[in-house]
Amino acid sequence: MAAQGNAAPVIIKRKKVVQGGGHHGGAWKVAYADFVTAMMAFFLLMWLLNATTEKQRKGISDYFNPTIPVNRISGGGDGAFGGDSVFSEETLAHTGTGAMDRKVAAAGSLEGEDTTGDGPAQSELEGVEKALLARGGESNTMEQLLRHVVTRVTDEGLVIEVFDLPGAPLFTAETAQPTPELLALADLLAEVLNLTTNEMAVNGHLRAFPVTLIDNPVWDLSADRAQALRGLLEDAGLAADRMQRISGFADRKPASADPAALRNNRLEVVLLRRDR
Repeated sequence: MAAQGNAAPVIIKRKKVVQGGGHHGGAWKVAYADFVTAMMAFFLLMWLLNATTEKQRKGISDYFNPTIPVNRISGGGDGAFGGDSVFSEETLAHTGTGAMDRKVAAAGSLEGEDTTGDGPAQSELEGVEKALLARGGESNTMEQLLRHVVTRVTDEGLVIEVFDLPGAPLFTAETAQPTPELLALADLLAEVLNLTTNEMAVNGHLRAFPVTLIDNPVWDLSADRAQALRGLLEDAGLAADRMQRISGFADRKPASADPAALRNNRLEVVLLRRDR
């Protein structure tokens, strides 16, 4: 018994053997996934900027930033669709335009008052524009002709732009000789322009020619084409004294980002405002 009491204690050591490199955590995987997601979003944004027009980009922006009010008039009640505030007759939600002011403006327009600042002159220009574009529903031939036409109202007046299309030019090759398409368009324009007595101007534009040409014809040709359209309009019944200006702009005001694009071959008939 005494011998056993003096015996040295037995110490057992356990050694942990680690195989391989061990586990270092998975935080890097989360960071890498975030990086890949961010890069995918970045390249998607770059693609959208390149593949869409300014109007489409505005629509996308508006989609993610809606500004349409739930209720037309700002409400003072506790419901989402009801209740009036003390400003309900003075302020419309989002637009900040007074409801009473709109009623007065609408009443004024019905009585023939000038509430836009442009007066009858603006209405006259818009009437010509509508009459021209309405011809597209008359026949398939008229619809094909109107593919050459775009219109816009500017400070100068109503601009009616006629331009070349692939396979359907307005002039023969690089000359001022009109094609049947332009002859038909001139008849249509003269008929519509005779709805008013406004003075007019004609502008000629061309696509850019190769810079290697020794004699670049863009200046003379753009002016000749404008003169040709003036003659066609007068032959179709337009009064000669209404024409105030003929201009050739060569290739200086391209309508397309590509200066050599066919779309730049165009003529502008400007129905001038009376108050300019």
